[in-house]
Amino acid sequence: MHNQPNIFVAGHRGMVGSALIRALLARGHDPARIVTRSRAELDLLNPAAVDDFFAQNRPDQVYLAAAKVGGIHANNSYPADFIYDNLMVAANIIHAAHLHDVQKLLFLGSSCIYPRHAAQPLREDALMTGPLEPTNEPYGIAKIAGIKLCESYNRQHGRDYRSVMPTNLYGPNDNFHPQNSHVLPALLRRFHEAVRQHLPEVVIWGSGTPMREFLHVDDMAEACIHVMELPETAYREATQPMLSHINIGSGRDCTIRALAETIARVTGFQGRLTFDDTKPDGTPRKVLDIGLIRSLGWSPRIPLEEGIRDTYRWFLDNQDTLRA
Repeated sequence: MHNQPNIFVAGHRGMVGSALIRALLARGHDPARIVTRSRAELDLLNPAAVDDFFAQNRPDQVYLAAAKVGGIHANNSYPADFIYDNLMVAANIIHAAHLHDVQKLLFLGSSCIYPRHAAQPLREDALMTGPLEPTNEPYGIAKIAGIKLCESYNRQHGRDYRSVMPTNLYGPNDNFHPQNSHVLPALLRRFHEAVRQHLPEVVIWGSGTPMREFLHVDDMAEACIHVMELPETAYREATQPMLSHINIGSGRDCTIRALAETIARVTGFQGRLTFDDTKPDGTPRKVLDIGLIRSLGWSPRIPLEEGIRDTYRWFLDNQDTLRA
């Protein structure tokens, strides 16, 4: 135990951060060596506070899972919040990690970094080859900046800062707000409430035709630890000379209509599904090419419907304390 690294998980109360904690503990990491701070305890938007935290706690590794996230409605409504908060969190943590000689850091980005019309499935080398999807461009630009921060500190200072780009994630500790969350948890809550209220229909934003890929957050956590623990030579050989990040996904996508039908089946909803095509669809299709991470020895293990059933069980058990 005493030889284990001190690991700072930024954003440990979020969906990804809490999954990382579960995965680290399951692998036998000493809980006393996993460092966490709530938002009340550490304001990640405050560079002086972040610097003080690193000076006092001296982590050996950092998982940067803290972020401001949301669906189309939230991104459209609060673009300034999304770009500012995510830029500041990434810059403050990555710079403080360098100043306090943290050699290993993993930054979690988003598939929103890729151009709206990039060829599918999305390869890592599609980054910055075209304009982003307008509905989440500010968020995507902040995440690209995080990738480039890691790349730049590696080039200039010899750090081992790595980046992974997850697809659409879902699972325990997700945000289930019916408007400000991502599509899967928002639909899960909406269908649950429709069943409870005996509603005859559920209205879904958009045409139902866009294709989306989904990955259970426990799969994502395992992938993050796998990438963090890769030997430096293996990571650099895989990502050099042109790449600085690795896609993490399921490698499979489905239409929003098919997703809604699956959620209806899981929740027991038997009414009508109505698609409101006056609302934006977002990117027509988004699925990641996960050939690189597969070649490095990781593959997803949780099928979509099984993962949704697991998430719904968690939702039912935690309704009184849900985020948002």
